[in-house]
Amino acid sequence: MAEIPSLPQRAFVVSAQRRDELASAFLSDAESYDRIRPSYPEAALDFALQHHPATAVDIGCGSGIFTEQLVARGVETTAVDPSQDMLSVLAKRLPDIATLCASGEDTGLAENHFDLVTYAQAWHWVDHPKASAEAARLLHGHGWLTLLWNQLDVSIPWVHRLARIMHAGDVHRPELEPPLGQEFGKPEHGIWHWSMPLDFQEIIELTKSRSYYRKATGTTRARVEANLAWYWTEHLGYERSEKVQVPYLTHAWRSRRRTRQ
Repeated sequence: MAEIPSLPQRAFVVSAQRRDELASAFLSDAESYDRIRPSYPEAALDFALQHHPATAVDIGCGSGIFTEQLVARGVETTAVDPSQDMLSVLAKRLPDIATLCASGEDTGLAENHFDLVTYAQAWHWVDHPKASAEAARLLHGHGWLTLLWNQLDVSIPWVHRLARIMHAGDVHRPELEPPLGQEFGKPEHGIWHWSMPLDFQEIIELTKSRSYYRKATGTTRARVEANLAWYWTEHLGYERSEKVQVPYLTHAWRSRRRTRQ
C-alpha cells in the first residue's frame, strides 16, 4: 500500500487559494453528499439551542442536514450556501424555508435580525475575520454563533489510519479552538462520541464526499479506493458487505456576540 501523508496538524491554517479550491468541490454532486453524510447528535443540537433561539441562519448549510434538525426543533431558519446544487437538494427536504445562494462572508441578509448563526461542517471554508464580522452583523445584540463538526474519531488508532487513507481533511483536533473575530468572546466547547454503522461501499461513498477525492485525478482516486480495499478487507479483515460500527465524534463551539459599540 502506498505511504499516506499524516493529517494536517493545524487544520484551520490554509491559504485562501487552497481553501477556495477545495471548497469548490462541493458546488456540484450534492445528492451523493447528502446520502452519506450523517446528521448531528441530539445532545449537540441541545448545545446549539441552549439559549432558546427563535430565529437562526444556517450558513454553509449544504444539503440541509443540520438545517432540518433546527427546523424540527421549531427554530425559524434561513439557509445559506454558495452552491445552488446543494440548495436544490435542501429545497426537496425543506420546501418551505427561505434559502439564499451566498457566501458566509457576505450573505446580504438583514442586519441585527437573528438569535443564532450556525456553521455545521463549514467554518473551515470561510475567511474567518470576514465571516465573524458578517455573523456579528446578522445577530441581535447578544446572539450566539455556533460551529459544529462531525468527524471520524481519530483518537482510536484504526480509525486514525482509516481517516488518513480517506484523506479526511476536515478532521480537526478537538482541542484546537476555531479562530473567531474580535466581535465574539472566548467560545464554550462540547464534545460527544457516537458511532455510525458502515459497510465497505459506504466507506467508499463517504470518501467520495470529501474535498480531496472530489478534486483528485482519476489515478489518485483509484489509488485511494485500492488502499481502502486493502485496509478494510485484508488488514482489518472485514467482509465488504459487513456493517461495522465506525467511531465518530461531534465537537462544537458556541460564542456570544460582544455588545455593539
